[in-house]
Amino acid sequence: MDNPLLRLYRSKIYTAIMMLVLLLCIGVLGYRYISGYLWLDAIYMTVITVTTVGFAEVIPLDPQSKIFTIFLILASVVIVGYAISIITDYILSRNNFEDIKQRKMQKKIDAMTNHIIICGYGRNGKQAAKKLLAYNKPFVIIERDKEVIEKFQDEELAFVLGNANEDETLFTAGIKNASTLISALPNDADNLFVVLSARQINSSLTIISRASEETSYNKLKLAGANNVILPDRIGGDHMASLVVIPDLVEFIDNLGIVGQRNINIEEVKVEQLYNAQEVKTIRDLDLRKKTGCTVIGFKDVKGEYIVNPEANTKLVSGSKIIVLGRPEQIIKLNSEYKIE
Repeated sequence: MDNPLLRLYRSKIYTAIMMLVLLLCIGVLGYRYISGYLWLDAIYMTVITVTTVGFAEVIPLDPQSKIFTIFLILASVVIVGYAISIITDYILSRNNFEDIKQRKMQKKIDAMTNHIIICGYGRNGKQAAKKLLAYNKPFVIIERDKEVIEKFQDEELAFVLGNANEDETLFTAGIKNASTLISALPNDADNLFVVLSARQINSSLTIISRASEETSYNKLKLAGANNVILPDRIGGDHMASLVVIPDLVEFIDNLGIVGQRNINIEEVKVEQLYNAQEVKTIRDLDLRKKTGCTVIGFKDVKGEYIVNPEANTKLVSGSKIIVLGRPEQIIKLNSEYKIE
């Protein structure tokens, strides 16, 4: 987003350019009709007068032409000087503003902990950022294209300009304090290099990588990726499912996020619901009665999932539940248990 000061300078630059154009037009018309010069000679005289080059006149000037030239020189000194000062101030202010903005952004990134790093802001990177914004998760985007950053940067998105393959860029994005890295670069070799570098820097990092080719899946896993996503496979499977089970797929799609207040499904740590030292069951918690949400999944401490768990399932420390509900019910759940 543009700074108001820079917009003000731009408007002044447009004004200065219009004044210069007007000055040139007045000069050409004056020499044409006051001095009787041909159009080319009038343009020539105007240019050498406004720029104060000081070449000789095409034709000796009469008294009227000399008076006109005096006023043209005085006006050009003022207008050209004004234009130069405005353009200089704009360039200096823009550079200073960029430096201030970058320092402010870096300070914000340095203060982050347990955040997510997204490498690449292409189609997959944008979708990841959109979902993380909806869940209010802190994240940093690494992007090597400055034009992309200038186009999408705002107060909500934290960008780091650089190549995600370089360790220095990963450190700038706060990889030491990050919890997760999403490598969404279009090239599998680049993703592989990012995964290797990230795993060496932060061994506890959860790494999710994109892959274009199925042959890259095992390589990325060996490099240290916890999960590898093949967008083309998912897309093809989704399209086929729309033929085989269209209503079910449409229902699942509706569980996704459309906006900030349209979250239908949530993963919750047991510790966020009650003091897990006194073990409770799903029945004891009774989320359905308190919030309207339904428990549809359970993940135990070993990482194993149970779909539609029994009511007597014990919610031990370190486990998680997956709840389903309308957006207002999810909001009520988060409010009731102060889940951020």
